[in-house]
Amino acid sequence: MTPFRTLLAAFFVATLAGAPALADPPREADRAFRDTQRGRALPLPQLERRVLPFMGGADYLGPELNGDTYRLKFMENGRVIWVDVDALTGRIIRRSRP
Repeated sequence: MTPFRTLLAAFFVATLAGAPALADPPREADRAFRDTQRGRALPLPQLERRVLPFMGGADYLGPELNGDTYRLKFMENGRVIWVDVDALTGRIIRRSRP
């Protein structure tokens, strides 16, 4: 193999190896962790403890992070209920109708 082809092949392999690291956007969980550490958001368990008492017998299915708002998903009588909570204050912003 000529030195030019060897160099070209090495460049091609290096480009492919570095591409996934550059293509991965920051995960929402990483951003939420950083915001919690910086005091820009309350920890998720604290937010959940604030909301759960208002949900009666609904089953809690888990959270989603949408910008500065957590969307908590509940199930009651076969229907999904979404509760949007301000990540900084823990205030309930809105609740979907069951």
